[in-house]
Amino acid sequence: MNPTIKLRNERLARTVIKGLASRNIEGHYAATKEEALQKALSLIGEGSSVTMGGCASAREIGLVDALKQRRYTFIDRDAFEDARAAMLAAYDADVYLSSANALTEDGVIVNIDGNSNRVSAIAQGPRRVLFIIGMNKVCPDVESAIKRARNVAAPINAARFGKATPCVTTGACANCKAPDTICCNLLITRYSKHPGRMSAILVNDSLGF
Repeated sequence: MNPTIKLRNERLARTVIKGLASRNIEGHYAATKEEALQKALSLIGEGSSVTMGGCASAREIGLVDALKQRRYTFIDRDAFEDARAAMLAAYDADVYLSSANALTEDGVIVNIDGNSNRVSAIAQGPRRVLFIIGMNKVCPDVESAIKRARNVAAPINAARFGKATPCVTTGACANCKAPDTICCNLLITRYSKHPGRMSAILVNDSLGF
């Protein structure tokens, strides 16, 4: 990454972390993927039960492999024959890993979902939620964050999951009601009711979608 962009991201991250703090969400900065991995492991704590949805960012920093190889109980949804059972198991985990489809400069986290197992787990269930968020997800405000979720993240995810939606063809949200839509529920996390439940690691890199 261009050094000037990295410096800008570092400075912007400070602003975002202040915004998160005002919303009862603990924010951390990681200059690299390697730093993000070490910070995530320290926040999770050995012996914790951990699970996630389809969090590409956690995989990209090497977190999933690390959890499987060390003293953690990783609840791997791909190991379940029953998808519903895997989703329900997530609600009782110590830590739920997620990213964000977008994050505002003042700390609002935006996610959009099809099955909605991810947004429901973020809202309530697992004891703690840890967000791994690349600085590429940061947007000026909620309106632009929702626009990013619908016009950037959703079309990419719909394509990688092989969905038959208009956005796969056009690359932009058509506000569709297609049977394959992955834009069923939009979660705007503007405040964490319970102190210590939510944490976010901002990574000075481009992660996820």
